[in-house]
Amino acid sequence: MFSKILIANRGEIACRVARTARRMGIRTVAVYSDADAGARHVQACDEAVRIGPAPARESYLVLERIVEAARATGAEAIHPGYGFLSENAGFAEACAAAKLVFIGPPPSAIRAMGSKSAAKSIMGKAGVPLVPGYHGDNQDSTFLAAEAGRVGFPVLIKASAGGGGKGMRIVRAADGFAEALASAQREARSSFGDDRVLIERYLTRPRHIEIQVFADTHGNCVYLFERDCSLQRRHQKVIEEAPAPGMEPERRRAMGEAAVKAARAVAYVGAGTVEMIADEDGTFYFMEMNTRLQVEHPVTEMITGQDLVEWQLRVATGAPLPLGQADLTISGHAFEARIYAEDPARDFLPATGRLHHLRLPADGPHVRVDSGVGPGDVIGIHYDPMIAKLIVWDRDRASALGRLAGALEGTEVVGVATNVAFLAAVARHPAFATAEIDTGFIERHRSDLVPEAQPTDDTALALAALAVMIRRAEEAEAGARRSLDPHSPWHRSDGWRLNDDNQHAICFLDGAMEQRILVHYRPFGYVVDLPSGRRMTVSGTRSAAGEIAADLDGRRLTARIIRLDEAERGESLTVLWNGRAHRLGLHDPMRQAATADARAAGRLTAPMPGKVVQVLVKPGETVARGRALMVLEAMKMEHTITAPADGTVKSVRYASGDLVEEGTELLVIEGVDAS
Repeated sequence: MFSKILIANRGEIACRVARTARRMGIRTVAVYSDADAGARHVQACDEAVRIGPAPARESYLVLERIVEAARATGAEAIHPGYGFLSENAGFAEACAAAKLVFIGPPPSAIRAMGSKSAAKSIMGKAGVPLVPGYHGDNQDSTFLAAEAGRVGFPVLIKASAGGGGKGMRIVRAADGFAEALASAQREARSSFGDDRVLIERYLTRPRHIEIQVFADTHGNCVYLFERDCSLQRRHQKVIEEAPAPGMEPERRRAMGEAAVKAARAVAYVGAGTVEMIADEDGTFYFMEMNTRLQVEHPVTEMITGQDLVEWQLRVATGAPLPLGQADLTISGHAFEARIYAEDPARDFLPATGRLHHLRLPADGPHVRVDSGVGPGDVIGIHYDPMIAKLIVWDRDRASALGRLAGALEGTEVVGVATNVAFLAAVARHPAFATAEIDTGFIERHRSDLVPEAQPTDDTALALAALAVMIRRAEEAEAGARRSLDPHSPWHRSDGWRLNDDNQHAICFLDGAMEQRILVHYRPFGYVVDLPSGRRMTVSGTRSAAGEIAADLDGRRLTARIIRLDEAERGESLTVLWNGRAHRLGLHDPMRQAATADARAAGRLTAPMPGKVVQVLVKPGETVARGRALMVLEAMKMEHTITAPADGTVKSVRYASGDLVEEGTELLVIEGVDAS
């Protein structure tokens, strides 16, 4: 076995690999960019080497620096994790040239499966079923459009060298093909350095099922059953589960054997995933093979009781597979939910910012959390916005789903927008409970999963008002202690006023809505008049950790209140209660007026930090509502800025290649109606 390995990755990926290595007595070396100098994966390893600036192309994707870091630290092998260089045949060859073991498949297998087009040709010859489409080398746009017409709309454009939903577009009619092709090629070039694409028939209600395969250098190859990854947004997986619901033993065996056949066709070694797409009638087709460990591998580990990273390490030393096919069994059911910094209400746009508060469920026999960040860390623009993977297991699907919902409702994140409430809504949805799932699930149930914003309820408003009053009382008491006359009535915190009513007005900003609350002091606490017209008696105490023990009209409950005071956003309170996070700003009339003026002037701002990749208009140009104006890229995903109404472009503030922060003014359009 190796004595030291280098992990050529970051975040939760590197932390997860380091955990198994430590258990096996293997020392680990981390690599890090300038942005990750204080990252958790750096602390999780025994040594760490700086490899460059924050952008991945200048650090984590520079294979020469990683190989040199391994040689300099005496590492015997490199584990690539998943993402970055994990499916780069050139990297595997560079490791071999440096006499380092690449903990992954041979370069020939990576190359064979790295091109989706070439892989489909190999699979076709091996007798693995394929989705109808065009998988050739001709990349002429006119030719590809003709092939799309031959296959029949709707079609799916997919980056030939990619994965993770990058460089993928659904095209429902011929008139949208050219624009979708150009966008997919840009995104593919940015993500993988390769803009080649393939065209496939788009199945309208497919299930995305992937098979975990493992092979060794002795000719053994097994499948560790399947994962259902149908729940997706932007073609990226959101919740995965194993085993796939409704999978009959015969179909499981047929898919598993097809996956093994695919692996054998390229002389595969190590961990790999064969991705299948299954139609409503049960027919399944090969989509692609990921020549690495997958992000969702923990659900397979939970139902098989196997550590797949340990399998990788043992196979990389030349050892045979620990188990044969007949030895592998399924126990129970597991789910994995990917907790991202993103805003579901804004079409899942990535979010950035500091994690001012982060509380994740504790690890145990039924719950596992894989994360590479902690409280105080920053989610930036350079890398994937994943905060954590929440994995749960139980004896059956219904029990595991209940655990997932409960664990999500106990997850607390303050500082960035997240998908936690969205994930909890999926876990509680009746259609998900009965496994009525396919890749269109989120769009079909979007109104349930991402409901229109509603005013904060009375309970959360009362808790926020109580938190404000407790803090002001604490400040008054602290001021009294510092005073030369601590017993002065002017320092009292019980609402006493000379010739005045003992009440206080608090105005919260609840989204764009003002919520005005009148608080009356009473000997037992407070009486609050809420915007709904309800009057409530309120009292409580606050712990040092920000937890409020409250009594609301005789109903006792506990909530956590996190207060932030940010220069760009002002003061706010986040009420974490009943599995929900309610963010309330303390009213700032001047800030609100400035925002209204900007909207009225037709000033379009960046919805996220990122890079301008295309400017599609010039000053003086007349535009119609919905016209594409500018394309931004953040975390390798594109977002198009469109005209909110008819008007004339007055100014364009940035050019292609410029970096912008969230809220930065990008363009100004004259003639936009303020309404």
